[in-house]
Amino acid sequence: MAPQAPCRRIAHLDMDAFYASVELLRYPQLKGLPVVIGGGRRPADEAVLEAAQSMSLDRILLDRFARLGDYTGRGVITTATYAARQFGVGSAMGLMKAAKLCPQAILLPVDFAQYRRYSRQFKDIITEIAPRMEDRGVDEVYIDFTEVPGGQREGGRTLARLIQKAIFDATGLTCSIGVAPNKLLAKMASEFNKPNGISIVREEDLQSMIWPLACRKINGVGPKLDEKLQAHGIRTIGELAQRDEQWLMDSFGQRTGLWLYRSARGLDDRAVELESEPVSMSRETTFERDMHAVHDKAELGSIFTALCEQVAQDLQRKGYAGKTVGIKLRYTNFKILTRDLTLPEPLQDAQAIRKAAGQCLKRAPLQQRFRLLGVRVGNLQRATQPGGVPTEIPAPQPARAHAGPTTGNAELF
Repeated sequence: MAPQAPCRRIAHLDMDAFYASVELLRYPQLKGLPVVIGGGRRPADEAVLEAAQSMSLDRILLDRFARLGDYTGRGVITTATYAARQFGVGSAMGLMKAAKLCPQAILLPVDFAQYRRYSRQFKDIITEIAPRMEDRGVDEVYIDFTEVPGGQREGGRTLARLIQKAIFDATGLTCSIGVAPNKLLAKMASEFNKPNGISIVREEDLQSMIWPLACRKINGVGPKLDEKLQAHGIRTIGELAQRDEQWLMDSFGQRTGLWLYRSARGLDDRAVELESEPVSMSRETTFERDMHAVHDKAELGSIFTALCEQVAQDLQRKGYAGKTVGIKLRYTNFKILTRDLTLPEPLQDAQAIRKAAGQCLKRAPLQQRFRLLGVRVGNLQRATQPGGVPTEIPAPQPARAHAGPTTGNAELF
């Protein structure tokens, strides 16, 4: 008789308040305090760095750090410590709004170079223990435990403990891990016991552990879909599981309805992708003050060019080119507008990206002020030919455009 195949065990690992935790390694005197990470370096942050020239970072006095209550501008929170979150402060919240909730919080600038360094370090540790890992961003991954020694013991808890300890010993950072039969349930489970927790979900745990949860806990159910579900009296995953498959497809469309039906029953056959290709690359900035296309033309032109150059550098560094170029605007009323166009050939050159993004801007209403500008390149493909020779990336030509008619805007920043 052939040996029985091992049960599928998939883990989702999520670093705990990653950016903030990295900053606490640098400034351990801030541990336990409300700390918010957001925006660029400010004069108060420069003062902290000057103080560091005469003493170690961990000896800098608390009164040297910037306070959230003193912030003025349009920046948003990248992340916050758990102590800050207790005041209702969270990621993507405006810093000015957060200042009203927790003015005493210490405000630190974002340091992406440092976060990427720690990201590479903890991922290298994981792959040494469990090689089948899917990179899902700077602070989270999926790991296939199924065939790894210890991956089946206690439902995967033994291996999860080993990975947690290895990461902490090497970096001083903690993470939370959920282990389940698939990626859908593993991601939910990683939120059960934060921070520094391990949660195990088996197939027989579906009704007791998953069904009582709100539908928003399903990765992919956003505010709009959740609102539609609640309009039908569906608030929990268990209530969703009681609905008929055909009714869900009739009510939400065939594709979404079928996905909801399967998700409520904990069904997900997606593999852990070892080589996950990015869908797009983008850069955006939130202004310190609202900007206008005419009155702030020169400043916007400089910002727009810098964003295009940053996207081009990201593409070239990672070896990609893209055929779709887009822009994103967030107006003062927080409404978001996007425009994009698809080109005949892929590009990765900053000047070509700016030219294409400029064509998108010409189709965007720019009469009102806006607070955010972003540039995106999508429809990506590898920018090399066989043998590693870079392809020649042509400048954009007039091409099929998407998302709305032209507004007749004149030459834009």
